[in-house]
Amino acid sequence: MNDEWCNEINNGAAFGLKIKRKLASKQSDFQLVEMYETEEFGNLMMLDGCTMVSSRENFLYHEMMSHPALFSHPNPKNVVIIGGGDCGTLREVLRHKGVESVHQIDIDKVVTEMAELYFPELCEKNNDPRAHILFDDGIKFMADAADESIDIIIVDSTDPVGPGEGLFNHAFYTNCLRALRKDGVFVQQSESPLLHLPLLMDMRQAMLDVGFSDLKHVNFPQMIYPSGWWSGTMAKKSGQFDGFREADAAELAAEGDLQYYNAEMHKASQALPNFLAKAFKDQTAK
Repeated sequence: MNDEWCNEINNGAAFGLKIKRKLASKQSDFQLVEMYETEEFGNLMMLDGCTMVSSRENFLYHEMMSHPALFSHPNPKNVVIIGGGDCGTLREVLRHKGVESVHQIDIDKVVTEMAELYFPELCEKNNDPRAHILFDDGIKFMADAADESIDIIIVDSTDPVGPGEGLFNHAFYTNCLRALRKDGVFVQQSESPLLHLPLLMDMRQAMLDVGFSDLKHVNFPQMIYPSGWWSGTMAKKSGQFDGFREADAAELAAEGDLQYYNAEMHKASQALPNFLAKAFKDQTAK
């Protein structure tokens, strides 16, 4: 960070955004939350020096972390979001008219307070009667969740350090699996396949170890994250991922509010480059 640029350095590479001014900075009980106005990407949120959300391209992440999972379920009613304090994923989930209840559990209230001030478009559904926004420990929430009570679990977390570290292990995955209903789908942001492949493979192995029956990888661009290429990993409680509600996905896209996701992008996002296909095949062959 200098007077003109916000830079994130990761794995020997750096990404920077030119800034106009600093809007706010607050040290919460968990992390340093900073807001900037940038030259080209609108407002930018950083957590402990890592770029998290910008006005210009947040739709890529929020749409791809929500719609593929929801449309892979036959009829999702009850959704839980772990993390997601900027509320963008919550907004996307609530576009699904069949969803009856969404609990969002983020440990850091300051993130949501900043989002309400500087990303009001992401928080436009916060007062929806189906939304239940809690500021608590997501790990404990899942440990206390009733058996077979949830249709979709979305882990919209930071990287596996600090507040997000406990969301990437066997104990957490075991509780998520237990809490999902029969057709339940779990999805978690799984970093950059290019820069963080060992972590991605460890996540997949842990999900398989605890008993998830099938995994599906979702690729999407994410300009402000390391490498510009990000991913989500979907896991099914039982059975296989055998398609999605394609007509419903096309109908939602036709409403005109989505900027990236549609039925074609759903299918395209699950195509694997050769190195990933080989890594996944080798893993399941063990």
